[in-house]
This record gives sequence, structure tokens and C-alpha cells, in this order.
Amino acid sequence: MDDSIMIDLAAALTKKGMSAFRFDFSGNGESEGEFQYGNYKKEAADLHSVVLYLRQEKYDVAAIVGHSKGGDVMVLYASIYNDVPMVINLSGRFNLEKGIEERLGKEFMDRINKEGYIDVTNKSGEVLYRVTKESLMERLGSDMHAASLSISKECRFFTIHGSADEIIPVEDAYEFAKLISNHKLRVIEGANHCYTAHRRELSDAVVDAITSSRGDHILEQMQNGVLIQPAMPLISSPPVTSRYIIKGLD
Repeated sequence: MDDSIMIDLAAALTKKGMSAFRFDFSGNGESEGEFQYGNYKKEAADLHSVVLYLRQEKYDVAAIVGHSKGGDVMVLYASIYNDVPMVINLSGRFNLEKGIEERLGKEFMDRINKEGYIDVTNKSGEVLYRVTKESLMERLGSDMHAASLSISKECRFFTIHGSADEIIPVEDAYEFAKLISNHKLRVIEGANHCYTAHRRELSDAVVDAITSSRGDHILEQMQNGVLIQPAMPLISSPPVTSRYIIKGLD
């Protein structure tokens, strides 16, 4: 996934006097471990470890932000831990049973049941990553419907999605909006999955979510906090001692 999305968001937040922290999940980027196709709950646990560490270092974590797969990790995080006041889901997928055939090919279940894994390759045949049966089943078992219903009404939840998303249809955003109690939806007209021609609109939408009247208490907290931004997730919080976190990858 395009890490420049998170870099641009962190820059936009910094200009507003907010600090941000970005990191790689286990098995991604520069972090140790093996990449897993599913791994949603493990990545939520990674995020929780970062939140706990920052608090140990006397930072207030004001918000977390995730893109694509990272958006789903944000949903799971909010449903499991409920310890960050604001969560922002950028272009997350609601139905995790969809989008698999495009990555793994037709009859992927028959293939993985037979071999135990599927190697995903590029056009030249180079193996990009291996999808194990265990990781695939973990994805299929991640229920965004149940997770959405489990999110506390005390959590201020925002979903931002592009109307022209070619990977995860904008309809998924409306499903989150139906189920999460304290939810606000922003659709960016014409934007694709990576907001290629709409980075300014995306940054403005995230900043607006944090600085809106609904988030006034977040801004006050952010005077003492820090924003965490994984290369795939992003945690964001108040300037100097507060943070925000961002995450991505479908």
C-alpha cells in the first residue's frame, strides 16, 4: 500500500501543531517478523502495544488513523480495547470475504486446501508474499459487522472513503455508518483508493475530523499528547506530548 498517504497526513497534522507517530506492524516494512495476509487481531495488538508504550512515556494518545486494511484494524481496535477517544477509518473494507479472489485468483479455497498456501506473485513471477491457510481463515473470520456493533458510543468514530474507490467500494463505508453508534461519514467525490488526485481533500478531511466541534476535547487533550503513525497505521495526538496513529494495506 502507498505509504505516502500516511506521510502526507502526518505532515498536514504537524502543520496544525499536532504530533504524529508512524510505525510498521510486525512483518511489515522495517519491523521484524513474517508478513501475514490476515493478522488483523495481531495488528490491533501491535497497535495497543504502541499506545501503551506512548502512555508510559507520558504521551496522551488522542486518535488513531488507519487506511485500507489499517481501517479494519482501527475498527477491531476500537471494539476490543476502547481506550482511544477518536478513531478514523480511511477506506476500510466492511465485508472481508470480498476482494480475495482479485488477489488470490479463482478457486482459491480449493488451492489453499490442497497446498496449504498460495504464493502471490507479480507479473514477472516473483513471489511477493505467501498466504497460508491459517492467515486466510483469520481474515475470513474477522467480522466487521460484529466489531462495529461492539464499539462504544463514547468513541468518536469517523469513516472517510473515496466515491471512486476501485478496490473497496464506497458502499462499504455506508455499512460502517449504519452500525457504529457515534459515527460520522465523509465521502470524497471522485477519489480512488489511494486518493491519488485528492490528497489535499483527504488531509483536510482528517484535520477537520480532529478539529471539528465534535473533537474539541481531543484538541484540548492534544496540547499534551502525540500522534502515532505506523507506515501502515497512524496514531495521532496533541502537540508535543500527544499522538495519532495511522495504518494501511488491504
